[in-house]
Amino acid sequence: MIKKSVIIPAMIFLIFGCSNTKEVANIVEEKPVTSEYTKDPHSFSRPWEAAVTHLSLDLTVDFEKKTLDGKVSLKIKTSGNVRKLYLDTGDLSINSITLGTIETPTEFRLGEKVDLLGQALIIDILPRTSIVNIYYSTSPKSGALDWVSPVQTAGGKHPFLYTQSQPIFARTWIPLQDSPGVRITYDAKIKVPPELMAVMSAENPMEKNAEGVYNFIMPQAIPSYLLALAVGNLEFRATGQRTGVYAEPELVEAAAYEFGETEAMIVSAEKIYGPYRWGRYDVIVLPPSFPWGGMENPRLTFLTPTVLVGDRSLVALIAHELAHSWSGNLVTNADWNDIWLNEGFTTYIESRIMEDVYGVEYEQMLAVLDKESLRREVENLGADNPATKLKVDLAGGDPDDGFTNIPYQKGRFLLTAIERAVGREKWDDFLRNYFDQNAFKNMTTERFLEHLNSELLADNQQLSDSLNVPGWVYGVGLPDNFPEVSSDLLAKVSESASVWANGGPISDIETDGWTTHHWLQFLREVPRDASKKQMDELNSAFALNESNNPEILVEWLLLSIESGYETAYPALEKFLTEVGRRKFLKKLYAKLAETPEGLKWGREIHEKVRFKYHYSTNLSLDKILNPEKM
Repeated sequence: MIKKSVIIPAMIFLIFGCSNTKEVANIVEEKPVTSEYTKDPHSFSRPWEAAVTHLSLDLTVDFEKKTLDGKVSLKIKTSGNVRKLYLDTGDLSINSITLGTIETPTEFRLGEKVDLLGQALIIDILPRTSIVNIYYSTSPKSGALDWVSPVQTAGGKHPFLYTQSQPIFARTWIPLQDSPGVRITYDAKIKVPPELMAVMSAENPMEKNAEGVYNFIMPQAIPSYLLALAVGNLEFRATGQRTGVYAEPELVEAAAYEFGETEAMIVSAEKIYGPYRWGRYDVIVLPPSFPWGGMENPRLTFLTPTVLVGDRSLVALIAHELAHSWSGNLVTNADWNDIWLNEGFTTYIESRIMEDVYGVEYEQMLAVLDKESLRREVENLGADNPATKLKVDLAGGDPDDGFTNIPYQKGRFLLTAIERAVGREKWDDFLRNYFDQNAFKNMTTERFLEHLNSELLADNQQLSDSLNVPGWVYGVGLPDNFPEVSSDLLAKVSESASVWANGGPISDIETDGWTTHHWLQFLREVPRDASKKQMDELNSAFALNESNNPEILVEWLLLSIESGYETAYPALEKFLTEVGRRKFLKKLYAKLAETPEGLKWGREIHEKVRFKYHYSTNLSLDKILNPEKM
């Protein structure tokens, strides 16, 4: 998606948070930045002056009011004679603020609202202040909180709540320094209705308690976007010595089977990148409105139910979220302009896990499909678009716009190119040392490039020149030295699709043993202008309108929109009505929006079902369906 400059530049954000000229001057004055913290264009905070290091939550979950009510106590460290603490908030009601364990009241104020960024919370502190207590409540319209009605859950009897803090929604449920460059530990007490269970990105319970009060500890320091809470009618099933799944009772057995090989993935990653440092690795299956495939919250990955297809063919998603335990959670991008350091590294590690657990041929299929997805993304964005750079400039815009295929796949293939150039053994040693040396720290693109050069490329200028890593990072489009990838298995699928498209009998297509990846390749090879007769033949032979695999169904629906195959439109409307995964919805609505008729129909459906989608999903879809209003 092309980045849009919908808000004013970072300096002006800060100015709008002030009430008089003197304060404006103080705000925009340049301040020294320590090596630990960098300025984040999407945060009002000033951690180099006063940084939050730990937070203690005491919150009550109110499903009737759709609010969280309570208190957060922030432990801070200050630099010099600092008199103010700057935090990020979004639609929070701040009731009172006190300092220290004796809770001395203090003055505070909220800055003016800034689109997407919320408001600065500026608190008067003393140079010796180490604890700040904030009594507050969230808004029913919080961007992070999705209040799911019983009818939208698998069981249909109990409500469900989950948070989505990435990229900058943590500020809409906790007042804090909402920047990936600021790491915190936390503890929490969460009160919920006694028939429900609460879990967090922390040490978790494995069964309900009668009181509905749950206590959590997160001893490892994490960035704010990894703060997470889910509340629902949950059960737990172990899948390994340090792995398990949480899900509604109706889904828990299917989830336990689907993710039964998670422990093997951890072992695979540890062999290459060093020990898993987070204790347990559990997952939770959320309701359909969850906007992402997965969210790598430490100790508890949040997952879409769309991966529960019964044959473990979509578990690359687990490998991806697990890989974040090293790249992202352990070594974190300093701000969202460096998102490729999280997602590109993670996608590369995902590929290595999949190769180790499922074999080279399986990973080759994934690589071919990923390259095709990247090619499509670059084509849609435009090869000269700055959004196709790895290092992007999102200041003045929505950091969520950075989550295209570019940081994931272009970043992954850059690391593949380096691996092939220096050799896998040398590259693995480099990565393991990189994670060890930078564990629980943030990282910028520039510091990584310096590290790469000094530790791996400095002694071989010819190799460095041929790789042209800066060209990959700061250049648009795809570089000339993009790695070649191929798959004999998918080549056979492409051949079958070609023979059929040129008049061969559909009965000759051997689909026994096909995985999701075979089907995706096949459908992508079907001519975009396929006739109604051809589409009828495909649907009749393979029941594609009724596919229970969302990856396959979405590819089929995209083909149906392009070819004008209206027989698939009831299935399309049903999918848009029932599934909230943003990756799928953006593709389908964008394809509809390519024609006036499709845009009109897409707008009608979106207005009818937007209440089912997550806040961030609706933001993305509004940019597609109503760009003139953004």
